[in-house]
Amino acid sequence: MTLVLLPGMDGTGDLFAPFVEALGGEFGVTIVRYPFDSRCGYPELTAVAEAALPPEGPLVLVGESFSGPIAISLAAAHPERVVGLVLGGSFARNPRPALSVLRVLTPLVGLGKVPVSVASAILLGRFATATTRAALGRAFAQVPPSVLRTRLEAVLAVDVTADLARVQAPVLYLQALEDRLVPESSGSLVKKLCPKTQMIALEGAHAILQAAPEASARAVAKFVRSIVRGD
Repeated sequence: MTLVLLPGMDGTGDLFAPFVEALGGEFGVTIVRYPFDSRCGYPELTAVAEAALPPEGPLVLVGESFSGPIAISLAAAHPERVVGLVLGGSFARNPRPALSVLRVLTPLVGLGKVPVSVASAILLGRFATATTRAALGRAFAQVPPSVLRTRLEAVLAVDVTADLARVQAPVLYLQALEDRLVPESSGSLVKKLCPKTQMIALEGAHAILQAAPEASARAVAKFVRSIVRGD
């Protein structure tokens, strides 16, 4: 059994380190990393992720935030291999369609680097530590502003609800109780389209795998073990 970790908007995969450590080596792990190409929206990044899948064996896809739609599309496309789908603070379509402020932000993101203090407040909130803030800063420092702008614009237009409705694998949804970006309605939509989805609320901010790596790892490990047992 291999867990395939699909990263948040930074796309580096570096921020998974605390979560992977908390898993304790119980499962094989593959971390997908996205290219820093401003031409890559969801279709292109889904192809990148698909090419990075291990060639053999059952897979559990873990889609964090931005990558939820990618994980959903891959789960729908590979029902014979994907035996589990985990969505962490994620969505199947634009989580904030009523907030035009997101559209105003897209050109601003393209003008310069996102300050670490702002990214930390939004993604980690009061759960930020010196270590996680530093890691966040290093990750986002690698990403050109034009790439972040492209990815934000992709979120505004994404809708993979048709793919989600075709997912056959068990689904686990991790809802951060202090998520400032993705509302509960995004999780409710996943539950509506996949009624057997397990919903788990965790103390933490939007970047739940970084804000609460141990609790997230326990929830994911329990989910994967249940799949192995055939529960």
